[in-house]
Amino acid sequence: MIDEDISAQTHQVMKNIKEVLKAASSSLDKVVKATIFLTDMNNFAVVNEIYKSYFTENNYPARSAVEVSELPKGALVEIEVIAIQE
Repeated sequence: MIDEDISAQTHQVMKNIKEVLKAASSSLDKVVKATIFLTDMNNFAVVNEIYKSYFTENNYPARSAVEVSELPKGALVEIEVIAIQE
């Protein structure tokens, strides 16, 4: 079941991304581009602060944010990243 809190969902998404990148011999430090999908753009400030906390200073990848009408399983946020391998 997906937590209905945008903060909790964003942290979980970032943790999931971190694990997927690790399995692919990469890391958050190797992310070059991210796309954030939100069901409510009013959540952008909260999501953006959490997103930034997972990256080191001066190593923020390019990103864009898009509002969508709905995400799978009732999620409020989804993040897609492009990263290079180590």
